[in-house]
Amino acid sequence: RVKVVLTWAPHVRALPQCVPNSFADWFSEVDWVDFVITHPHGYELDPKFTKGATIEYDQKKALAGADYVQAKNWSSYRDYGQVLSNDPSWMLTPEHMALTDSGKFIHCLPVRRNVEVSDAVLDSPGSLIIQEAGNRTFSMQTVLHELLK
Repeated sequence: RVKVVLTWAPHVRALPQCVPNSFADWFSEVDWVDFVITHPHGYELDPKFTKGATIEYDQKKALAGADYVQAKNWSSYRDYGQVLSNDPSWMLTPEHMALTDSGKFIHCLPVRRNVEVSDAVLDSPGSLIIQEAGNRTFSMQTVLHELLK
């Protein structure tokens, strides 16, 4: 089984929950994935999207043995739109990635460097953000092509 971790990351403002909710909703339903969500207390996502996921408040424990890691900020669900913590220790660093099983880093983009994720992780061989950005081009071209038909 593949281990996928969605980790909360600090940000300069509280971001909406759409990306983490859709990411969690999809991966919670995939039977070949061990899906773990990690975040500080108070940042729980809506339970209807996280059923089947393991929730772990210890980021280092969650990252242990991960194959893929997605870092993303989101606001509190209970206190929607509020920033409850901006703990910089949740920023993804090489020390965090060293806990993974040679894990690959992914992000929905755009990403705030050295806020959500360190430069060293973003620019590492394990980062897939350049490939992800390239996929956006082809996705947009396909949508535009379909709209213009």
